[in-house]
Amino acid sequence: MDASAFHVPFGRHLMSGIVQHARPFWRWLGNVESRFVREQIEQTPNLKPIYVCGLARAGTSVAIEILASHPDIATHQYRDFPFLFIPYWWRQTLDRTPRDEQPAERAHGDRLIVTPHSPEAMEEVLWMAFFKHLHDPHVRNVLDLASSNPTFERFYRDHIRKLLLISGKSRYAAKGNYNLTRIEYLLKLSPGAKFVIVVRHPRDHVASLMKQHRLFSDAAQAHPRSIAHLDRVGHFEFGAHRRCINVGDANTIESIEALWREGQNVRAWARYWASLYRWTSARLASNESLRRATYILNYESLCDRPADILLQLLSHCELPDNSALIEHWSPRLTRPAYYQSKFSEDEERALIEETAETLHELGRLQNMPGKAH
Repeated sequence: MDASAFHVPFGRHLMSGIVQHARPFWRWLGNVESRFVREQIEQTPNLKPIYVCGLARAGTSVAIEILASHPDIATHQYRDFPFLFIPYWWRQTLDRTPRDEQPAERAHGDRLIVTPHSPEAMEEVLWMAFFKHLHDPHVRNVLDLASSNPTFERFYRDHIRKLLLISGKSRYAAKGNYNLTRIEYLLKLSPGAKFVIVVRHPRDHVASLMKQHRLFSDAAQAHPRSIAHLDRVGHFEFGAHRRCINVGDANTIESIEALWREGQNVRAWARYWASLYRWTSARLASNESLRRATYILNYESLCDRPADILLQLLSHCELPDNSALIEHWSPRLTRPAYYQSKFSEDEERALIEETAETLHELGRLQNMPGKAH
C-alpha cells in the first residue's frame, strides 16, 4: 500500500485541531443546532439504532458498508469529520458545495474502496468529548448499566435524530469498535437497539492486526500528521499510539503490553483477542435482554455463505428483506487473498493456548436461547 494514502492535508489538520481544542464550544454549538431543529427531530421519539462492533480487523467495516447500502439506513461518513458536532448544518453545507470525489482504496490496503460519502466510524469523536477515560489503558474503559451522563445522553439522542433528519432515513447504524465495551449502556439508552458483534477466527485476525500495526507505524514515519489525525478521530487500535481496551483486568493489559515490548506479537495479540471476546461472551451470557438484541456475525461464514448470513443479519436488525442488497453483496464477499497468515510452530501453539477457551465460549453462546447467533 502506498504510504501517501496516510497524507493529511494541512487544512484538514488545522481545522480538526481547532475543533479538538475547543470541544466545549462545539458541544454548545451542537445544542444550538438541536434547538434550531427541535420540532422536526422530536417527531422521531423512538430510536432503534444498529451498532456494529468488535475488535479492529474483525470485519466491522464490511458489515457497516453492507448495512449502509440499505435504503433505510443513515450512518456517519468520512466527510462528516471534523465538524461532527453539527451534523445537520454541516451536511447542508457539504450538499451545497459538490466536489470531485474519486473512489480510492482506503489506507488499510484491504480492498475496500471508499469516497467521502462512505460510512465510517466517527462516533468516537463525540464519546471522547464527554468521557475522559475511554482510551486510558490503565483504567477500566467499560460503560455499563451503572453508567450515567445525562448531558451526553441528551446530546447523543439529538445527534442521531439530526443525522436521520438531514439524511431522510429512518434508522441509524454506527460502526464503532470501542462500542463493544458500551453495549449494556447503549441498550439502556435505546432499548430497541440492535447489536452486530463481528468475530473473526483468531488466526487470521491476529495476522491482520499485525499487518495493520506495521503498516500504520511505518506510514507515520513518512506522514507524522497522520498520528494526530488518528488520535482526533479516536483510532488507537494500532500504529504509533496503540492502546489496549481495558475491560477491567489490569494484569492482563500489563501482560499484553509486556509481550509487545518483548516482541512476542502473536501471543500478545492473541491474548488481547481472547480478553475482549471473553469479556463480551460473559456479558451476553449474563444479560438475556442484551443477548436477544445481539447477532454474532462470523466473518468466515459471511464470506463462505453470504446469502444466508446476509438474510440473518437483515432479519436480526429488523430491516425489510432487500433482495437487491443480497444480490449485490453476495458475489463480492470472499475471504482475503492479498496476504497469507504465516506463523511458526511456536506461534501457532501460542495462538491455540491463548484463544481456545474463548473460542469454545463463543461457540457455546451461539447455541444458547436468544438471538446471539
